[in-house]
Amino acid sequence: MDPRDQSGEEVGWRYALRALKFRNYRLFFGGQSLSLIGTWMTRIAMSWLVYRLTGSAFLLGLTGFASQIPTFVLGPFAGVWVDRLDRHRVLVVTQVLSMLQSFALAALALPHHITVAEILWLSVFQGVVNAFDMPARQAFLHQMVERREDLPNAIALNSSMVNGSRLIGPSLAGLVIAGFGEGWCFLIDGASYMAVIASLLLMEVRVPQVRRAAESVGTELREGWRYVAGFPPVRNILLLLALVSFVGMPYTVLMPIFATRVLGGGAHTLGFLMGASGLGALASAAWLASRKSVRGLLRVIPTVAAIFGAGIIAFGFSRWLPLSLALLLFTGFGMMQQMAASNTILQTVTDEDKRGRVMSYYAMAFQGTMPFGSLIAGWAADRIGAPATLAIGGGLCLAGAAWFLSRMGEVRRALRPVYTRLGIIPPPSQ
Repeated sequence: MDPRDQSGEEVGWRYALRALKFRNYRLFFGGQSLSLIGTWMTRIAMSWLVYRLTGSAFLLGLTGFASQIPTFVLGPFAGVWVDRLDRHRVLVVTQVLSMLQSFALAALALPHHITVAEILWLSVFQGVVNAFDMPARQAFLHQMVERREDLPNAIALNSSMVNGSRLIGPSLAGLVIAGFGEGWCFLIDGASYMAVIASLLLMEVRVPQVRRAAESVGTELREGWRYVAGFPPVRNILLLLALVSFVGMPYTVLMPIFATRVLGGGAHTLGFLMGASGLGALASAAWLASRKSVRGLLRVIPTVAAIFGAGIIAFGFSRWLPLSLALLLFTGFGMMQQMAASNTILQTVTDEDKRGRVMSYYAMAFQGTMPFGSLIAGWAADRIGAPATLAIGGGLCLAGAAWFLSRMGEVRRALRPVYTRLGIIPPPSQ
């Protein structure tokens, strides 16, 4: 059967994978898919190790804080340098440093000499690396796919890749932790970075990065801030994403508590819970990959923020594992849909010379606010319990979705001329 519709456009699964026709993106997709499985194994192993050593919800939150606070502090500066430097080279350096961090964790954990203080310091180091890696990775997508109209598909496939690994990595980590210990997860993660490093070194970057006249860092910081704060679509999307990340996303930090105290399981239960959330997120990313245009994504954002909020409220009060797994499917769907839809709109409307700075604010909103939320969630869970903590966070997500809906008219008016200029919507009739 011809995979094209009557207009001659490709449809079906080939259309959903169209960004893979670019060699550089195929290399990145393959290497990163393997590496991210190891990354998720490390995330699960680290949280499980901290909880096993201390039994403290607060220290779980503190570990999340340590790994993510550098993104918040360094984000704007990282964005300036990502716009100045060769993004391809930045990614090679960040992946090598991440590999060394994982091997350091393995070297300390395998002989059972690791301490919580060492975990915290290595988490801070990884956070500094991530502050540069995330905006560079997002901004580099445009150079890999070469055509602006295929950028939304690349972003959706990226989300599929992240959540496919999120489905495999935590489940595999649960098995490895139960059978061999946390240190082997760190060792596997370190080895997995070799795949993405090799894929980056094999690339031939043909789409040049726009170079601006070098101004002072302070001038470029102010220029980036004025753009983000003054353009309603970017400002409001980032504000809602920051709120949801701050009050909702720390549910992942509290997952070991639900796996053990609430649901009465162990490391394998933690892997199943994280895998269920990843499966919902993977379904979300697959739906986004099948979309033909960025049109319509704006109204999706508040809807999925509400789904995410309602999902974590219900999950917090579930005491039955099958129900908890089902609820995490909806939670993962809502979380990924908001993140990817926000990313797609931001990358579509942002000029190339500001892409690194805008994506650094995206990283701040998505990952930079989570450390504060993780710290507060860990503190609150010790005092009022993990279920009540999630109920409060979910309620605030619902309130944020309602606020965004109230600003939709302003955002649409600001987006209309940009979408018209890019050919996404037709110009108004004369």
